[in-house]
Amino acid sequence: MARFAPRLLVVPTPEDAARELRRMAVDSYGIAEMVPKMRTLCIQLSQLECRQANVLKQEMLSLGGDAAVARGTVACTIDRTDCVLIGTIKQLTRLCAKLNVQPFGLSELSGELELLLSRLVSSPAVWRTSRRSLSLQRPLIMGILNITPDSFSDGGRSYDPDVAFEKAMQMEADGADIIDIGGESTRPGAALIPAEEELARVIPVIERLAGSLACAMSIDTWKSAVADKALAAGAEIINDISGFTFDSHMAPVAAAHGAGVVLMHTRGTPDKMQQDTAYVDLMVEVTASLHTSLASAREAGVSDECIAIDPGIGFGKNAAGNLELVRRLGELSSFGLPILMGPSRKAFIGKILGREQTDERLFGTAAVVALSVSHGASILRVHDVRAMRDVADMAYAVMHG
Repeated sequence: MARFAPRLLVVPTPEDAARELRRMAVDSYGIAEMVPKMRTLCIQLSQLECRQANVLKQEMLSLGGDAAVARGTVACTIDRTDCVLIGTIKQLTRLCAKLNVQPFGLSELSGELELLLSRLVSSPAVWRTSRRSLSLQRPLIMGILNITPDSFSDGGRSYDPDVAFEKAMQMEADGADIIDIGGESTRPGAALIPAEEELARVIPVIERLAGSLACAMSIDTWKSAVADKALAAGAEIINDISGFTFDSHMAPVAAAHGAGVVLMHTRGTPDKMQQDTAYVDLMVEVTASLHTSLASAREAGVSDECIAIDPGIGFGKNAAGNLELVRRLGELSSFGLPILMGPSRKAFIGKILGREQTDERLFGTAAVVALSVSHGASILRVHDVRAMRDVADMAYAVMHG
């Protein structure tokens, strides 16, 4: 038997680190000092001048951390370099203080790093809509209600308004926090329809549900005319697959109603989005697109408290890209906003598991939902509400106790 029995200690969150130290009876001052030292982060910076990168590397080394830069950076034989800062929260916080007195524009980086670090240690507590504040103390389940004849998974099943009403009421009973109502299919290759046809499908259902549902309703649309009338009829969230990029009037409509919004990344409209799924760096493009959508929302007057982001799993991505989104989902926590994931019954699950029929993808969906929660997702858009309510709650309990 080993004399000292060393073991690996995994502390993925500040709460885990503090819990372990309390178990050891470390005093409160020691806990406050040690928790930041127990979490190592990697923060990427793009296209720095060599002189900027060299200062960062020197400062990180002096703090006990490090910085990865391209070959040729130290000698300045290249024009620019990406840089990965590697250190604990405490080291990176101390770096911010040091950068305040550095040249080459690095004092501006200090403020941006401080903001990023603050978001990593403090998750949003609520998501505000036009009618309520939704607590994020446990994952929110968004039930999918497609009032369409051609959605990829359940097209036609809820096309009748009476059937749609009963399905929505059942999803609420099964644990849905939000019912997401869509009148236009966004499956790959789906044809676009006029706003008038979309309105004719969704408004009667929203108006009827408005007097019966206790949970929130969202409208799944990228058209401002549809969103405007749906919000007036009783919806309180806009779920826009385009992230406000398809319709320039969408952001002002959201702001005028004080609606909650979901800003998603995609490439092109549904009829064309799967024609180009190659990326030089998937997460860089997704992040940049979400920043653009955020800028549009904020410029129109949408409050950050109303905004959730969605990396767009299944939208303009191939199977490998979708898996990468799940693995690297935690990178989006740097936005400091609720993260929505919608993996339910998606084609990449069928491809990986060999499940051609969409209703055979329940367990594959459950795996992605659980991993999404563990990586920071706080809103799950799903077809199978009762099952995924249990999956999300159990994953959250494992992660947070």
